[in-house]
Amino acid sequence: MSEEKAYWYVVHTYSGYENKVKANLEKAVENRGLQDYIVEVKVPMEDTIEIKNGKRKTVARKVYPGYVMVKMILTDESWYVVRNTRGVTGFVGPGSRPIPLSDEEVRLTGVEDVPIVLDVEVGQTVTITSGPLESFVGVIEEINKERQKLRVSVNMFGRETMVELDFVQVRRV
Repeated sequence: MSEEKAYWYVVHTYSGYENKVKANLEKAVENRGLQDYIVEVKVPMEDTIEIKNGKRKTVARKVYPGYVMVKMILTDESWYVVRNTRGVTGFVGPGSRPIPLSDEEVRLTGVEDVPIVLDVEVGQTVTITSGPLESFVGVIEEINKERQKLRVSVNMFGRETMVELDFVQVRRV
């Protein structure tokens, strides 16, 4: 197995063919023994509530119709297999070689939970990088690694105020 890291790529498909592409790609991976290179294939789904004839019904819908997410190590063979899977129109991105999603894009698309490693401790000063309190400075009072949240004491209008922030919203000073 290669020592390279697998990244998520976005593959464009014919609309309505997402699950078929996923099945075809998984079959091709199995037949060619590429499990070490094409690690996972996903069609992101979300549950929504529809009301039909006065009845509430939970329905699974595709989050990104026309797209399939593929976690793979990019080699000529893995690229060829994905590109030539029936129903695939190509990779999303400029140029001839596909570009992987960044960790932040993976987090935002909800394809995979990418843990954020934040090198801070209680009592340290941080700058808030996004949200309504952007550019405020505060002191970390509590760290919840499981939820990826911080409780930070921020001085607003001469008073100390506790705010809960995501790891991605702060930067160490």
